[in-house]
Amino acid sequence: MNMNTIIKRLENVKKLQAKRWENEDHWDELNELLIKELDEILLIEPENTSALINIGAIYSDMGENEKALEYLTLALNLGSEDKNLFVNLTIVMIYMEKHQSEYLEYLEDVEEKVENPLTFKAHFEPQSR
Repeated sequence: MNMNTIIKRLENVKKLQAKRWENEDHWDELNELLIKELDEILLIEPENTSALINIGAIYSDMGENEKALEYLTLALNLGSEDKNLFVNLTIVMIYMEKHQSEYLEYLEDVEEKVENPLTFKAHFEPQSR
């Protein structure tokens, strides 16, 4: 399995995840499909931080923040500098009602980070939870 295939698959994941918001009646199926695809990518490349960040975003969108945090922490420990990682960590920790001091550094880190084109942000609606 070559690297280009993984990149292609991550690009497709990103396109598909954007469609979830226009197809809310297929929300559950699309999320399942995305998790399945990202799980397969992680079987091939367990340390693929883009896949870890994306699966974290999906789990957060599904309201499974503990699970999301596990994947995001893994990406962080692997040294990812992706802006979306720090955004997603912040979002998940806000949803988990962590103390601000626990995610302040991630929030501060966001500013100078660059977004990886293969990753995406968790959806954030503070009033919805």
